[in-house]
Formats: sequence, C-alpha cells, structure tokens
Amino acid sequence: MKKIILMGNPNVGKSVVFSRLTGANVIASNYPGTTVDFYGGTMRLEGEQVKIIDAPGTYSLQPSNKAEEVSVNLLNDADMVINVVDATNLERNLYLMLELLEKDKPFIVALNLWDETKHMGIDIDVEKLEKMLGVPVVPTVALTGEGIKELVTRLKEVKASEVSPMSEGERWVKIGEIIKEVEVIKHRHHTLRERLSDLTIKPITGIPIAIVIIALSFLLVRLIGENLITYALDPVFDAYRPVAMNISNLLGSGGIIHDILIGTLIDGKIDYLQSMGIFTTGLYVPFGAVLPYIISFYFTLSILEDSGYLPRLATLVDNIFHRLGMHGHGIVPVFLGLGCNVPGVLSSRALETRKQRFISATLTAIAVPCMAQTAMIFGILGHYGMRYILMVYATLFTVFIVVGLILNKFVKGESPEIFLEIPPYRRPSARAIAKKTWMRIRWFLQDAIPWLFLGVFIVNILYAIHFLQWIGGVFSPVTEGWLGLPRESTTALMIGFLRKDLAVGMLLPLGMRPLQLVIASTLLGVYFPCIATFAVMLKELGIKDLIKAILIMIFTALTVGGIMRFVLLGV
Repeated sequence: MKKIILMGNPNVGKSVVFSRLTGANVIASNYPGTTVDFYGGTMRLEGEQVKIIDAPGTYSLQPSNKAEEVSVNLLNDADMVINVVDATNLERNLYLMLELLEKDKPFIVALNLWDETKHMGIDIDVEKLEKMLGVPVVPTVALTGEGIKELVTRLKEVKASEVSPMSEGERWVKIGEIIKEVEVIKHRHHTLRERLSDLTIKPITGIPIAIVIIALSFLLVRLIGENLITYALDPVFDAYRPVAMNISNLLGSGGIIHDILIGTLIDGKIDYLQSMGIFTTGLYVPFGAVLPYIISFYFTLSILEDSGYLPRLATLVDNIFHRLGMHGHGIVPVFLGLGCNVPGVLSSRALETRKQRFISATLTAIAVPCMAQTAMIFGILGHYGMRYILMVYATLFTVFIVVGLILNKFVKGESPEIFLEIPPYRRPSARAIAKKTWMRIRWFLQDAIPWLFLGVFIVNILYAIHFLQWIGGVFSPVTEGWLGLPRESTTALMIGFLRKDLAVGMLLPLGMRPLQLVIASTLLGVYFPCIATFAVMLKELGIKDLIKAILIMIFTALTVGGIMRFVLLGV
C-alpha cells in the first residue's frame, strides 16, 4: 500500500489536515523502540486505498529529540510527502521545507491557515512560490476543509523537486530570496463578512449560532406554512366542501365506494383530517396540510444553501457525524428528510460508501420526521403546549444519536473524510431561490403526491374490508401492555406503514392523554417510514439492507416505546 506522510513544524494544523484526509479510519501506533506515538489512517486516491501517516511535528531533519527522530525514520519509508506549512509564518516553515525538498521524494505543499493570512494582511503569490520550489502548492484551511479537495486532486501532480543539497547558510539565503519574491505584508482589518465567517465555523461560537439559526429556520417554516394554510389553502378547501358533500349525497352517504371516495362523515359533515376519503382527506392532507410546509421548508433551505451557511454547518457537525459512521455531508439528508423522507434517502447516495449510505438512509427513516408528520404532530399536540412537542423531538434526536453510534460500531465498512469547499457568504438571489424552491416543489407534486394518493387508497380498501381492524386486534396486547396506549390506537399505528401523517390524524378522536399522544407520535416517527420512502430505500439499498433496516426499525420502536411508557406513564 502506498504511504503518504504528513510533515511539518509543530502547531501548523497538520493533525487537522490528517483528520480531514482520513476521517474515522485512524489508528494510534507506538513507534518501535520509543514512547513516541504517531497516527496512521487510510483514504481512497483515484480508486486506490493509500496509507496516510501523521508524523510528529519537527523543525528540522537534524533531530534534537525522540519525536523528531521518529519523523525522520517515517519519512525514509514514505512514497510521497505532504508538507503542511503555517502560511502566517512562512519564513520559519521554509527551513524544514527546503530540507524535505532535498530528499528527492514526490512532494506537495499545503499552505495551511490561509484564512489567517488574509486577516493579517499577508499576501503570498502561490503561483510564484510553486515555480520557485518546483512542486505543487495548495492554500488550505484545515479547520473548515477549504482547499482539502484541491489538495487531494493535485496529489496526482506530485513530483520530486530539483533542489540540490545545500549547506545551512545556503538554505537561509534561499529562504530570504523566496520571502522577498512571494510575500507582501500590509496592515488590514477583518471585514464584517470575515468576522461572521469565523464566528460560524469555529465550534465554540459556531455550535450556539447553529442552534439559533436552525431554531429560527423552523420558526420561519412554521410561520410561512401556517399563514399559507390560513389565508390561501383553507379558504379553497372551505369553498370545495359543498362540492364534496354533493358527491357524498350522490353516492348515498354510505357504502364501500362512498367510504373510498368520501370516507366517513363526522357528525354528518366532512372532516378533512378524519374522513379518510380520496376526495376529502386524500386531497386535503397533501395539498392543504403538507404542501404549505413543503413550500416554506424548501424556501428556507434554499436561503441556507445559497447564502453559504449550509456547507459551514456540514463542516461544523463533521466530528459528530463521524461518530455516527458518516461525515458532515450527512446533515444534508437530515435537512431534506425534514421536508420529505424520500429526497432525504435519495440524497444519501452522495455519501461515498455503502456503510455511510445505509446508516444515513436508516437514520433518516427512523428518526427524521417529514414535514407532513411535523404538521400533524403540531396539530395534535400544539394546543397542549410546546413542551409535549419538544418531548417528541428530543426523543427522536436521542434515537438518532444512539442508534447512529450503535450502527457505526456494528455496520462493517469505511467512513472516509469529507472534502467540502467552503464558499464565501453571499447575498442569496431571489430569482435563484424561487427557481430552486419551485424545482423541489414540482418534484414533490410529480413524485410524492401519487404515492400519497396510493397510500390513502390502500388504507381505505384495507379499512373497508376490516383488515386493519383485525391486524390491530392481533397486536393490541403489545399496544396496551407494553406501550400503554388504547387498543384502538393499534389501527393508527398499522396505518403508519402506509401514511404516517394520516395515522397521526387518526389518533385525534381516541381521547388520549397528552403523554399518550407523545408516545404514539414518537412511535410513528420511529417504527416505519411511509410506503414511498420504503420504495426509495429498496431502490437505493437493495432488498438485503432494506430487511436489515426494517428489523432495526421494529426493535428500536419497541424499545423506545417501552422506555417512554415507563418514564412518562409509570408501570
């Protein structure tokens, strides 16, 4: 296996570059005959697995301690060298660089802390530096991942330098010549945009800011969605109600055809959330209750993307997602899944390995409630107070983390590092946001709506022939005994396989206490996705992995439901 060694002075960000390249595939080793540790990992380079070694920091190849001796010994076995340099102190770093160039090994320079050079008013002519050294030079910001992708891409260009051995005095003369040619220092202050970029990418400030931005984003989603329902969609469906009642009268207000098309009349009237007919609930749920939130969600998501914040969020959560078997890009399926699980699962294909894709798709299906379900949860629990809604989402968040940690441990495979470029903050274009939002809404209308209608149709058929009532009776001992829910809620849980939002709506007339509704709503979020998501998971994962995911969902749902029953309701 080809060996690539990272060399550099202490405290130049070399270990951060190493973690960017290797991700979770890291092993700490003790160098033979010493107490000095070094780190080794792997990454894929043009389809081939290569070994990356993070050598202890050293100022020179003339070792003055054990750690520097280990670095020199590791260098001798290397096939390629990445010299990580502190770009804010180029002169000090050039001495080791020149020593490394004299070793006649394929070589590339990572000019790290590149963002700080801009802030400090240091201008480095990268092209001229490349020409003087005779090897590729790539500016990087290891903390954010900026430049790492280019660094990996340019590894195929590495070559040995033509710098010949020189004395210590000659090296210092060469250093002076290089600095004079490539570096200019001038005083400048950080711009507001640079300060904002720093605050949102560094964990100590970035995580609190991320929590605030996510909270504000979902408040915006709710505000836009509720106003669309109140002032745009509800008036349309109020005007449509007499038409639906006329159809009901024509069908004789009863019978199988009536139940399929109109559903059950509640107190002699159509209730869009409970009637369950194709022409009533089947129309209202996707268009009247879900579409407004889909519009508001994708509008907000487009703002986060086009402003440049979403890539920063991905970088910020990279370490967390690595512990769950993915990398920072795993936040994208989560965000998309909050709109609709189907695009959430589809977007997992952007992750590199089967392990990452399986974990991402399974966690999205288990613990990421789509906007349709979110709308129903708010509708059911909202008037009891936000604390009950927070219980549901706190549980789902806990499930996401715990199940992710377990899957990362037991699912075999690799979790390579993310190579994500961080764009500057930009003012989003209204036209671009409108176009992107419309494209995603059009996808929902074309690909998701037919599945929603199919779900309603199948539910009505199974309900009309009393199959759901029968299977609900079979599982009612588990529902009542283990989960602490009414026997009648079993049917709603069964319907959750086909349509979660409809199932949540069926919990309304059962007269359950708020804590019981919390348990039932959480279970619907955990145990199965909707039938459309199942179809996509089958396509993306294959039948074998889908069966594994289903077993994980069932076990997780029963475990979480039982724990919630004993914590919230007591024995």
